[in-house]
Amino acid sequence: MLCCALLLAVTTSGFAQTTPRTPTDTMREFYRMMREKKFREAFGISIYRPAIEGLSTQEFEDLRPDFEKMAVAVSEKIPAQVDISGEQISGDIATVFVKVLDAEGKEKVEPATLIKIDNAWVVGDKESLEMVRKAGKKFFFEARINAHHSDVQDMLTRISLAQVVYSQGHNGQFGNTAELITAGLIPKDIEGTESTGYRFQIFRATDGKSWYATAEPAQHGRTGRLSFYLDASGVRSGDVGGKPLVVKN
Repeated sequence: MLCCALLLAVTTSGFAQTTPRTPTDTMREFYRMMREKKFREAFGISIYRPAIEGLSTQEFEDLRPDFEKMAVAVSEKIPAQVDISGEQISGDIATVFVKVLDAEGKEKVEPATLIKIDNAWVVGDKESLEMVRKAGKKFFFEARINAHHSDVQDMLTRISLAQVVYSQGHNGQFGNTAELITAGLIPKDIEGTESTGYRFQIFRATDGKSWYATAEPAQHGRTGRLSFYLDASGVRSGDVGGKPLVVKN
C-alpha cells in the first residue's frame, strides 16, 4: 500500500533550487536517491517533505524499516538505468512516463505526476500534498498503521482458511500456532512482530474442537491502533489501547 503510493507519487513550499530540474531529471533523481537509501533527500523533492521535516531522529529511525521496504520496492520495479519515454507539461503540472517492470518482470509504461512549487518540480500531486500537509509528521505513522491493519485482516483470513484445511486432514481437530506453521498453512514470521507490527496468538480448546485467534499492536499508536479477535463466526476489532479485545460470546 504505502510502498506503491511512494513509487509514482510524492510537495510543499521551500523547494527552490539554484538550477531547476526538469520533471524528467527530478524523477531520475528521486529514484536514484531512493535506491541509495538517501531517504531525507529523496522525500525532500517530493510531497512528503513536510512529513519528514518534523520527525525527530528517533522517529525517523523508527520509520526506517518502512523506508527500507520502499527502497526495495523501487529497486524491484524501476531498473537501475531509469528509462523515461517522455514527459508532458501543462502549467504547473507535469507527467513523466516511466518504464517499469510488472510483477511478472514484463516492461510497461506508467505515468508519474509532478507539480511545480517555488519554480521547482517535485514528485507528487496537489491532492496528496494537501493530505500530507494536514497530517504533518504523523503522515508516515498513520500510513504504516493503515497498512498494518490491512495486513492483519489478510493474516486473519489466512488463519481462518488454515484452520479449515487443517481440520479436514486431522479428523476435525483444529491446530495451534506451531502446528499450522509446521503444516505450511501460515508463515513462521507470525511468531514475531517485525513483519506486521502485531502480536498474533492462536488458542485451541482442550478437545481441539474449537479455536480463536487474537492480534494486538506491538506499539499502540505506532505499529497499529486496533486490536483484533477472530473465531469461526468472523473478525471483530476495536481500539482498546493495545490490549487484547474482550469478546463476550
